[in-house]
Amino acid sequence: MTLYERLVNKEDKISLIGLGYVGMPIAVAFAKKVDVIGFDIHKEKIELYKSGIDPTKEVGNDVIKNTTINFTADEVRLREAKFHIVAVPTPVKEDRTPDLKPVESASRTLGRNLTKDSIVVFESTVYPGVTEEICVPILEKESGLVCGVDFKVGYSPERINPGDQEHRLENIIKVVSGMDAETLDIVAKVYELVVDAGVHKAESIKVAEAAKVIENAQRDINIAFMNELSIIFNKMDIDTKAVLEAAGTKWNFLKFSPGLVGGHCIGVDPYYLTYKAEQMGYYSQIILSGRKINDDMGKYVAESTVKKMIKANKQINGAKVAIFGVTFKENCPDVRNTKVVDVIKELEEYGIEVKVVDPVADKEDLWNEYRLNLSNTEEIKDMDAVIFAVPHEEFKAISLRDLRVFFGTAEYANNAAMEEVAATSENNIYNNSNNNVLMDIKGMFDRKEAEKIGFNYWRF
Repeated sequence: MTLYERLVNKEDKISLIGLGYVGMPIAVAFAKKVDVIGFDIHKEKIELYKSGIDPTKEVGNDVIKNTTINFTADEVRLREAKFHIVAVPTPVKEDRTPDLKPVESASRTLGRNLTKDSIVVFESTVYPGVTEEICVPILEKESGLVCGVDFKVGYSPERINPGDQEHRLENIIKVVSGMDAETLDIVAKVYELVVDAGVHKAESIKVAEAAKVIENAQRDINIAFMNELSIIFNKMDIDTKAVLEAAGTKWNFLKFSPGLVGGHCIGVDPYYLTYKAEQMGYYSQIILSGRKINDDMGKYVAESTVKKMIKANKQINGAKVAIFGVTFKENCPDVRNTKVVDVIKELEEYGIEVKVVDPVADKEDLWNEYRLNLSNTEEIKDMDAVIFAVPHEEFKAISLRDLRVFFGTAEYANNAAMEEVAATSENNIYNNSNNNVLMDIKGMFDRKEAEKIGFNYWRF
């Protein structure tokens, strides 16, 4: 009987190492088909899961309450499983070189508890060669077992998009690979249990590793191009969004948008590829150029905000600015590598007081990572500028006229006569009496309406 058959018959178990934004949805999906041990080194997180709380908000509390996953922070329980999936983060260091400590640590933990005839599949994004050249030696050293004889390895890059309820594990084609044909066959069959879209069998582990890292590098480069266009068109006083809408009518125009590129994937993965390339003697030209543009966009937003404020005759030192949204993307609590923090730090360099509102962000992670506290919407008053950085669903319920309360102009919102004047006059009372700076990074609001009401409006 093969390992696949033993898993389906529940004679063996799958372990999921790392229960974050990627690992948890995978564990939940497999738990519907086989016995699953969910392991994470963070005991607090495990206790939350055991109590039916999903801190990642990826699958929801109800799903966690009803799943059959055996949650544990006890690494010894990994010995109960024969098919192991490692889904830990792979960040970069301050010098933007790969930080492999999490995947190395996970390999040591698993190695101490690895038993014969197991298969280990890594999902963490890495540069080509990490699985076989770094992880396998650790597994062998810690377990005393020999790869290829006592255990096998594979690689299946994660493609889960945190916060995205449309593109899920089940409906995204899964790339799988194995160290030999037998391993590849078992890994493919195991993932086919939960991936309705099917699998793509890569010809080698390195091919699968490379495929993953270029997926995000390609997206990073395309967004960098959009960001550069935005800088150029803003200098020309041309609305970038309008340009992209016009260009997007052509069938083969790639529909990307400018913005802040953060998070644990797009803003990180390209550095893994360029790091490996440099080891091989090649120095990236396109990839790193795109990275530089995207890494500088936080500063660009802050500088653009200050310029708008100066034109609005605002005193910069001591000014107050509110930022709505601090996570790396909408409707997701993840604050890892968020570029909104770059905006905050740059504004503070000008002596500006910054308040941050985000009903979605993980408050504990935000404090631990950046020493930032959140404010309530009710605290946002008498602002000199407001920046909408992340288009959370909660923010979309806010109308342009509602925004005036944040600038201390709430009295206008209830004045029907002034509303009528605003709707009919080109030079309305709002333009004459207010010069409120509204920075709309993701283009949430209608530009013409914002300017008609009297906002000093800016967007990418």
